Amino acid sequence: MKRAFCITAVALASACPVSLYAQAYPTKPIRFLVGFPPGGTNDIVARIVMPKVSEQIGQQIVVENRGGANTAIATELGARAAPDGYTILMNAPGHATNPALMKLPFDPIKDFAFITTFAESQNLLVVHPSFPPKTVKELIAFSKKRPGDINFGSSGVGTTVHLSAELFQYMTGVKWVHIPYKGGGPGLVALLSGEVVMYFGNVPTVIRQAREGKLRAIATTGAKRTPVAPDIPTIAEAGVPGYEVTTFYGASVPVKTPRAIVERLHAEFVKALASPEVKEKLLGLGADPVGNTPEQYTAFMQAEIAKWTKVIKAAGIKGQ
Repeated sequence: MKRAFCITAVALASACPVSLYAQAYPTKPIRFLVGFPPGGTNDIVARIVMPKVSEQIGQQIVVENRGGANTAIATELGARAAPDGYTILMNAPGHATNPALMKLPFDPIKDFAFITTFAESQNLLVVHPSFPPKTVKELIAFSKKRPGDINFGSSGVGTTVHLSAELFQYMTGVKWVHIPYKGGGPGLVALLSGEVVMYFGNVPTVIRQAREGKLRAIATTGAKRTPVAPDIPTIAEAGVPGYEVTTFYGASVPVKTPRAIVERLHAEFVKALASPEVKEKLLGLGADPVGNTPEQYTAFMQAEIAKWTKVIKAAGIKGQ
């Protein structure tokens, strides 16, 4: 009896430091790493969600922009940070595409504890008004008669704007020419001027030009129609079953972060995403709030890496 009591006491004592630490967390400001410069969609999502979380936990959360290498710079910082919950990484599609594009000094799955997906958005396939096809099926038929003669613009190699087109080619067998630009702005300008004829732009970026008739919307890349444009079909329903490209925004911490802290952050993030003001702002941006479990988010990341590795290798895409 006495021996059992001692063993229990020792076990409780050894658990106390982590338990007490998790209960007290957070006791100082938290930094939130974003792998893009200020002003982009990832940065905007972070600055919508983090103030609400900060309000809930009673500590400042500082959004720190560390752009470059398709988010790999920020991701390495996140992987190498102390596993204490005071450095959180914002995940973006680059987390899933970079493993096939470049040699990374970290493991995109094993080095992270994934917390939740904040939101998901999708791209919109738009074309110059002078381009004949008006539907996905017309686009496929038109393209197969002109292999290598049709160009599309993107915001850079390896971005979802680029890879949306690569997946379309991979699944349909059409052959287009990729013209990468240094960012979404220049890519969109090239489309509007007719320098390129197609573009898979983020919905909030291109929907206004489509509504005004400056571009023609063909279809969206999501699994279901976007609430921002419910009249526009998805590529999957319009002729390419199984096609799906999602731009996601989520959060992770170094893998050795105590589980109690991961669970605390998950609860706070989900609570913030459910608040009316955060939901309204995200939907206004064209992003659907998610708030899935750590397990669901981890499985999603694994599936995304597998999907994009297959597409990138098949297309022979090299990182820049």
